Parts: sequence; C-alpha cells; structure tokens
Amino acid sequence: MLLGISHAQNEKTTYVVRMASHQMPKAFERHAHWYAASLKSVSPSADMLYTYNNVVHGFSTRLTDDEARSLQGQPGVISVWPELKYELHTTRTPEFLGLGKSTDALFPETDSVSDVVVGVLDTGVWPESHSFADDGLGPVPASWKGFCEEGTNFTSSHCNRKLIGARFFSRGYEATLGPIDASRESKSPRDDDGHGTHTASTAAGSVVEGASLFGFAAGTARGMATRARVAVYKVCWLGGCFSSDILKGLDQAVEDNVNVLSMSLGGGMSEYYRDSVAVGAFAAMQKGIFISSSAGNAGPSDFSLSNVAPWITTVGAGTLDRDFPAYVSLGSGQNYSGVSLYKGDALPHGMLPLIYAGNASNATNGNLCMMGTLIPEKVAGKMVLCDRGLNARVQKGAVVKAAGGLGMVLANTASNGEELVADAHLLPASCVGEKSGNAIKKYLFSDTNPTVTILFEGTKVGVQPSPVVAAFSSRGPNLITPQILKPDIIAPGVNIIAGWSGKLGPTGLAIDSRRVAFNIISGTSMSCPHVSGLAALLKGAHPEWSPAAIRSALMTTAYSSYKDGQILLDIATGKPSTPFDHGAGHADPVAALDPGLVYDLTVDDYLDFLCALNYTDDQISGLTRKEFSCDAKKKYSVTDLNYPSFAVNFQSNGGSSVYNYSRTLTNVGPAGTYKLSLKSETQSVKISVEPETLSFSHANEKKSYTVTFTAVGSMSPDSKSFGRIEWSDGKHIVGSPIAFSWS
Repeated sequence: MLLGISHAQNEKTTYVVRMASHQMPKAFERHAHWYAASLKSVSPSADMLYTYNNVVHGFSTRLTDDEARSLQGQPGVISVWPELKYELHTTRTPEFLGLGKSTDALFPETDSVSDVVVGVLDTGVWPESHSFADDGLGPVPASWKGFCEEGTNFTSSHCNRKLIGARFFSRGYEATLGPIDASRESKSPRDDDGHGTHTASTAAGSVVEGASLFGFAAGTARGMATRARVAVYKVCWLGGCFSSDILKGLDQAVEDNVNVLSMSLGGGMSEYYRDSVAVGAFAAMQKGIFISSSAGNAGPSDFSLSNVAPWITTVGAGTLDRDFPAYVSLGSGQNYSGVSLYKGDALPHGMLPLIYAGNASNATNGNLCMMGTLIPEKVAGKMVLCDRGLNARVQKGAVVKAAGGLGMVLANTASNGEELVADAHLLPASCVGEKSGNAIKKYLFSDTNPTVTILFEGTKVGVQPSPVVAAFSSRGPNLITPQILKPDIIAPGVNIIAGWSGKLGPTGLAIDSRRVAFNIISGTSMSCPHVSGLAALLKGAHPEWSPAAIRSALMTTAYSSYKDGQILLDIATGKPSTPFDHGAGHADPVAALDPGLVYDLTVDDYLDFLCALNYTDDQISGLTRKEFSCDAKKKYSVTDLNYPSFAVNFQSNGGSSVYNYSRTLTNVGPAGTYKLSLKSETQSVKISVEPETLSFSHANEKKSYTVTFTAVGSMSPDSKSFGRIEWSDGKHIVGSPIAFSWS
C-alpha cells in the first residue's frame, strides 16, 4: 500500500518499505541482497538508510513519487510508507505511589529487578546525571546483547552497570532535514534536550539524595525501579522524531533484549498496520517485551489519544499531592492562588503597577506575549498579565523581561481551565487558573491604578484532592477500535522532578543560562515512564508474567476514586472524571504486585483480534513478519479480545442492541472463589454476566465468563455512560471499567 503521496515529481522523500520475507526468491541468499536488488530495479542511485530485521522486514530509503509507486509493484513488497514525523509528549512520586523504604522489601530489588532492562526511546541521555550512578549494582545481565555507541561528546566509558546501552539513530532525520548541526546538538546518544534524561531517570533512575530544582521539591530523587538497568535509544532530535529512526530504534532494542520499552512520543491516528510505533511494538510484544507509551497532550478534547494499539499500554497523566504555590496579591486586597518555580531576585518591596499585555501591544495577539509584540514604554517597570496560548509559557516571561517588565501573571484561558503547571520562569511570575485570571482582569480594567505583587511559598505537600486528571492528558474514545477502552491507566505526569541535561537550562530557552541537575516538567511524557518503571518492578517480582499480565495487574488494581468514595476529578471540568479520561484509574504498584487474577493475552489472541478487524492477510503479515492467513471457517470478534476493560459502542439509529464480550481470568494468587459485583450509571443498558462465581483451585488455572450488554432504552448520539465489573475473593478486587457510548 502506498500512502499519501503528494510531492513534486522529482523530489525525493523518505519511505519505509516493508517486504514479505517469506517471498524472497531462491536466487538470493540474504534478505539484504534481495532488498538491495529490489531498490536498484527502480532507482539505481538510491541507497538504503536502514535495513530492519526484527520489528519489520524491509528497509528505508529516499525515492521520488514515481520510484515509490514502481517499487510498490515489485514482487514481495507489502507496503511503501512515506516518512512520518512524531512528537515528544512532553521526587515525590515514589511515595505518592506507595513506594519507599517501607515497601521496598515487597519487591525483590536486589536480585531479579536488577536483571530487568528498561529501553527508552527518546532524546538520549546525559550520562553524568547521578540518576545513572551504578553504585551497588552487580554485573550487567548475561542476557544483554546491546552496547554503548560512541559519537560526538560521548564514549563507551560513559556507560556503566546502570546505563548499560546507548545508541543513536539519525539517518531518517538527516535525510529529511539535512546533517545534524553539531553546534546545537550532539550526533551521539548524548541528550541535548533534557526530555530523554528526564524520562529515563523517572523510569529507572538510581537513588539520589539532596535532589531539588532551586530548592523546590527537595528530597531524595529515585526512579520507579531503582535497580533496573537502563538502555537509551536516541531517536528524537531537536527537529523532531522520524518514523524510520523510531523503527530502527525499536528494531535494535528488540535485538538487544530489553524487557520493557518506554516511548513518550506519538503522532497521528492511523490503522495499526501502518503506524510505525504500533508495528514495532507488536514485534516487541511477540518477544515478551512490555511497551508503555504516552497517551498524548491533546486533552481535554475527545478522541485525542495516540498509541491506542491494544498491545501497547497507553498512559494518561494525573497530578500529585504536591504544589508550588505563588499567590497573586492585588492592590484591592484580594489574593489568588497560582503556581511557580521561580527562584531568583525578589520583587521590589511593595506593589507594582499591573498592565494587561493586550493593552501594551499593537499586535492582534498581543495579549499572548508573543515575541516582539510588547511595547517597552508601556511595560517597563510593571507586572504584565499575559494570556496562555500559542507560545511556550516560559517564553512569555522572557518576552516580558526583554521589554523591561519586572514580573508576569500568566492567566489560563478556557482551553486550559483551572489546570496549573509550574515553570522555572526567568522572572518573577505565577500561573493562575481561568477563573482567577478573569477576576484579576476585572480588577485591572476597573481600577484606575491597578497594582500587584506575587508571594512565593516554596513547596507544599499534602494538597487535596489528588490525584486529579490533567487537562492536557489525551482522552478517549478510541478512534481506531471503539471496543478497546483507552487510555489504559493514568500515572503522575504534572510537575514531575527527574534528571536533566547539562546542556541547557530548565526552561529549554537559549537565553536561559542556568544549569540544573534536576528539572520539574509536565506531560504524559512524564506519566509514561512511571508505568514503564512499575512494569520493570513487576517483571522483576514475577519474571514469568507476560506483558499482558503485567498490564492487567496494573489496570485491575488501579483506583478510580478517593478514599471517601468520590470519583477522581477531572481538572478540565472540575467534575468527576470518566474511564475515557482515566482508563482503569490511577496506578497502584503495591496492589498490582498481588492482583489475584489477571487477564492474559497471547500473540494468537492479538492475531484473532486483527482478523476481527477484517485486515487483509498482507496487512497482518506485515505486522507478524511472516506469512499469515485468517481462518475463513472461524468466527472472529473484536469483543473477544481478553482485555481488562470494556468499551461498548451502541448505534443510536437502531443498530445492534446486544453485544457479547467474552473474557478469561488466570489465577496468579492462592486458591479461592471470586464473586461478581456490578455497578452501572445507566438504566438504558442491561448487563448480565455468566457465571457470577469463579472458583480457582490452583495457580495458573483459567476460568472464563461472558458479559452481555443489552440496550433497553434510547439515547441521543454522543451520549456516554459508565459502569464497573469487579471480582473479589474477600482479599483481592479485580476491577474492570465499562464505558458505554452512542453514535
């Protein structure tokens, strides 16, 4: 299949070419020779950027549109994909998750967890970070096949018994955007962006005492799996992440024998067989590798998820119980709560004049404090109120400072609501919610001499309620397969402290000359490695568990309500969140260690799922990398995939009103009898489960049940409702969310 070609006739662009390896002619001894011959037959001058051996069979190259079309017609060519660009989804969390000295003994960290390797596909690593110290670690696991690749500002000696692998992949990037600019970033595994160091140290960083960002969030920093090993695969550069590089990074990680893959990146939505991340992740799953990916930062819009393939664990973001208050105090005597990580020169004593950016600019978007839009004569010596949107939050402060302003109040608009994200601003600044912003504007516009100051309060722990779902966290329903509920789970993703690159300051701006060992940032990029690290802990404790069993343990033990029984809040609305926002709920690793029962899945189960989607044999073969055909005599159903959650989509125009979902539970605990409990918000759907009791007499015993959902009332299009299925033996609660939608 040739996708989306619309370039100038003779312009060359990058393509990923997938080959049916089983169709290699006998005249060739090696697949690489066959690939080269196929390529030369349409473009004698073309070279291969990469060959792929593990996650796909094929290669990437530069071709014109005509050459790509011609290659598509060659024998054994499954598909020719245009290069796609992906984007990054960007010390209290262990305690918040219930991990710490009191629970460390529950996880066999000293032995088995140190055999687990977490592979991180991101912007590389800053190896000097103390988060990658190897104190107390034994020899590198014998199963490890990777190595440390040398390059600009990076040698093999930068690796150790903690950071056991480091590779970089830039050919796809350079083919599209030109050579790496060595003055801006290192052509090596070295992280000049900070994102990769942050995610890798979050997943499996070593224990570092005395960590903080300018004194904020002071304490001991540690990753989720402090004794797991780390391998980094630099596939993202300052200009973005390209699918050919991502695929090669995945290809190498599988060959290197990682146990967990963490990918805080994503792109557009497309069918699984043509999504590079989904295709690579399928091969990793076949090798027994757990894959965690970020849901995306496009919330709170519906259908905003990425990385929704069912063999990927899709992670949304929630808040912590920690805050960095910075109160905006007005001349009227009113105070409004905000947040800030500013640590620098104090504001002048007393109150400062306050001006709205829109009134200090001739630009139509002057209220947003874009570069070059503020008039210095109107801003100098004042506090400026800027609206959030378009450019980076910290850049707005830099614009104010450059124009002579002494401070900034950053006000959320409707798109961000009451979500407060702290930043290490370059000048005294505080971010306030939409309601507070509107109140401050009302005062500013009505008072003839508006004044203001900011009161910085440092770090506050114990903020309630927590967690709440972050407004930016991408939401369901699942646009590709509505019957698979996504996201799967949420984890901490707001104001997360972790290791940072020494190449740039905490804001990432070129004018920021500050250098820090740790930084506090937010995004589903931060929540994803939390789950990656927790998966490493569970893999160490239960080496025999499959990736699906690990995900099931995390999902069925996740919590979706506070201790008082109220549902987790969605900060975007101020109302209870739903499974389309939080999936199964918030991760609880201590509970996941002993889930009682798990919903397991094999490769064959996923193949049945793909057949149920009516994918062609070639499309599925492209995922499996071998010849495959669905059984024409077998009845396949998407609702039979043994997933730990339920999503039911009814047609409001009179379509099918009855859906049967089959599930199988595997006992991973003691013998016992589990009884059913059902909860539902709606009377418009009848739920029946058969049987209502499951008895297990020994470990690894499997028992199946069927759930029938019957629509008994009419609902308008776009309606949603929710429920829950729980199985309990009196000690364990095995919970599954249900999401109903009407279209």
